[in-house]
Amino acid sequence: MDLDVYVSAHRADWERLETLLRRRRRLTGAEADELVDLYQRTSTHLSQVSSASPDPELTGRLTSLVARGRTAVTGARRSSWRDVGRFFTAGFPAAVYRARHWWVPTALLSTVVAAALGWWIGTHPAVQAAIGAPDELRELTRPGGGYEAYYSSHPATSFAAQVWTNNARAAAICLVFGALLGIPVLWVLFQNMLNLGLGIGLMSSAGRLDTFLGLVLPHGLLELTAVFVAAGTGLKLGWTVVDPGPRTRRVALAEEGRAALGMAIGLAAVLLVAGAIEGFVTPSGLPTWARIAIGVAAEAAFLTYVYVVGRRAATAGETGDVEVADRTAQGPVSA
Repeated sequence: MDLDVYVSAHRADWERLETLLRRRRRLTGAEADELVDLYQRTSTHLSQVSSASPDPELTGRLTSLVARGRTAVTGARRSSWRDVGRFFTAGFPAAVYRARHWWVPTALLSTVVAAALGWWIGTHPAVQAAIGAPDELRELTRPGGGYEAYYSSHPATSFAAQVWTNNARAAAICLVFGALLGIPVLWVLFQNMLNLGLGIGLMSSAGRLDTFLGLVLPHGLLELTAVFVAAGTGLKLGWTVVDPGPRTRRVALAEEGRAALGMAIGLAAVLLVAGAIEGFVTPSGLPTWARIAIGVAAEAAFLTYVYVVGRRAATAGETGDVEVADRTAQGPVSA
C-alpha cells in the first residue's frame, strides 16, 4: 500500500467525519445517515491501514475517529443513580433470591459442621491440649479474657473497618474464585466454621458458652449469612462450569459471573452493616438481650429484603445480570 496515495484518497472522508463529530447542533436526518456511513468507511480504513501499513500517527488518528464515531452512532452509556437504585432494589436481591437453593443448604450444613466441631473440641480435653497450653486456654476463656477483649481491643471505628475488610475479602474470594470448581469456596467455609467451632468448644468447656453466643450473635447472624450467600453463589458458579444447562458454557459463565461480581458489591454493603454492629453494638454496655435483638432485627430485615423484594424482582425476570444493552452481543449457535 502506498500510504500517501491512500491518505490522499480518503482524507476528505475523515475530515468530513471530524466535522460532523464536532457539530454542536443536532444533526439533520441526512447528516446522521452520512455520519453512520463515514463511521463505517473509516472503520474499514483503520483495519486496512493497521494490517497493511501500520503508521503509528495515522493509526492513532483513525482509532480516535472510529471511537468517537462509535459513541456518536450507538450513544454513550453512562452510569447514574438510577443504576444504583435499580441494583439495590432489583438486581442484587433478585440474584440472592435466585441463588437460595445453593446458599440456604450451604448455611445449614456449615452450621451443623461448626456445631459438631464445637462439640468435639468442648468434650475432648486431648483436642483442647493440642490447641494450646492450659494457661493459654484459661486466659482466652476467662471473664474479660481473649474472646471478650477482642471486641474492645481497638477503637470502634477502626475495628469495624478492619472486620468489614476481612469479611468482604472472604466473600469476594468465594464469588470470584467459585469458577475453580468451588474448591477455594470450600476452604473459606471450612476456615470460618473452624474458627466458630473453636470458640464454641473452648468457651463451652469453660462453662461460658452463653457469654460467647452473646458476643457472636449480634453481628454473626448477618455476617455469616452474607458469607453463606457468597459461598453458595460461588459453588453455583463452580457447578456452572460442570453443567451450564441449556446455555453454552461460555454464555452461562458470562451471565452467572457478572451476577456474582455484582453480588460482591451488594454483599460488601451487607457486611458493612455487620461490621458496624460488631464494632459498635457487640462491645457496648447494652444488655445481652438487647444486643442480640439488634442482630436478629438486622438478620430479619435482610431475609425480608431477599424473600420479598428479591422474589418480586426475580418473578419479573430480573436475574442480577447487567442490562441487556450493556451485554456483549452473542452470535447464534447451533442447537
